[in-house]
Amino acid sequence: MEWFTAFFQDLQLSAPALWHGFSITLKVLCFATVGGVLIGTLLALMRLSSIRVLNWIAKGYVNLFRSIPLLLVLMWFYFAVPFIYTGVTGNYLTMDTALVSSIVAFMLFEAAYFSEIVRAGIQSIPKGQTDAASALGMNYSQSMRLIVLPQAFRKMTPLLLQQTIILFQDSTMVYAIGLLDFFRTNYVRGDLMSLLTQYILFAGLVYFTVSMIATYIVKKLQQRLTV
Repeated sequence: MEWFTAFFQDLQLSAPALWHGFSITLKVLCFATVGGVLIGTLLALMRLSSIRVLNWIAKGYVNLFRSIPLLLVLMWFYFAVPFIYTGVTGNYLTMDTALVSSIVAFMLFEAAYFSEIVRAGIQSIPKGQTDAASALGMNYSQSMRLIVLPQAFRKMTPLLLQQTIILFQDSTMVYAIGLLDFFRTNYVRGDLMSLLTQYILFAGLVYFTVSMIATYIVKKLQQRLTV
């Protein structure tokens, strides 16, 4: 059990760095989820629009990002974000390039998946409700904002949360662009202290535990919403 004792002792010393890495993971997760849902909702409305151009743009966006590996999207934005920022502002990006690129990449990538969830949620609302809203004098924007979307989001909240759990698991891919998230912090510390196997197993245990707890909460929420 010497390997466990050595790991446990070093874990106490590395706890602040690991917590910082976990906070980076949560930061990417939160920004990407909120941004992805907002963009996804806009894409869903475009897909359901009677304007063909908007429909084609949204459909092309969704098909594009759903057909490209996430790792490739991360690499693209890692090189593209600083270039675009410098071209638009004329200044160099002073923030953490890997962090900003990760947030943008995950946000735009997950938006394609969130949009399909939102679109299905909107389509699940009976058309009679929009007809009733029109009869009350509401326009399309008002009926969507006040009638359809609130009900749709209530129905699709479990699915949105499940996709967020998948995003949490996929966030380990930021390792490829050098972002010191929770997984990479574990890897670097383990490699430095010759405890790589222990730290990788520990990271896997944390991701597994968080995902299982989140999945349990989502199932309970789904049961309450279906009552």
